[in-house]
Amino acid sequence: MGMQSDLARVRHLGSAKEGTHHWWAQRLTAIALVPLSLWFIWQAISLGGLDWVAYKAWISHPANTLLMVMFVVAVFHHMQLGLQVVVEDYVHGEGAKITLLVLNKLLAVLLGGSCILSILKVAFGG
Repeated sequence: MGMQSDLARVRHLGSAKEGTHHWWAQRLTAIALVPLSLWFIWQAISLGGLDWVAYKAWISHPANTLLMVMFVVAVFHHMQLGLQVVVEDYVHGEGAKITLLVLNKLLAVLLGGSCILSILKVAFGG
């Protein structure tokens, strides 16, 4: 028997009190990225020769807008989770680790948000 309480064992919580949430989130975003990436690649190939008006008409379709936003959210969340693991495992200075973890999170939100804003502006704006 380990040093965990009965409640921690039932909840699958380790010493960091995070449990398996991070692991599951990374696996679920990876699973979501399989069909979304295939859809994105297929659409990128088929949209290759379109002009701006045709592309705008394509992205203005609600299903395409939704799938693009879902793709961006999944990509940047998955990226952030993966880089977090790398920083936690390989950066040993506490100050550098905290700085890189904060930068990782902020950049993922900033870049993902700017991609989503761009998608929505093209789909619904001028």
